[in-house]
Amino acid sequence: MVKIRLRRMGAKKNPFYRIVVADSRFPRDGRFIEEIGTYNPLTEPSELKVDADRVKYWLASGAQPTDTVKTLLKKAEVI
Repeated sequence: MVKIRLRRMGAKKNPFYRIVVADSRFPRDGRFIEEIGTYNPLTEPSELKVDADRVKYWLASGAQPTDTVKTLLKKAEVI
């Protein structure tokens, strides 16, 4: 199954996330199909950049967002 999920980047205790489309069988920070956005929770307010067209394409193709990504996409008013 294809999922839209967060990929952790950044240093220890300094997380930065990329929103990626990946096969659910691959590890969290492993291989992915496409990067469709970024999320930085440490800035105030938290910074979220998303390619809305690609998100809609992947959702229409059957990709399932994780709970956290679904919440972030609702904040960004993509879904």
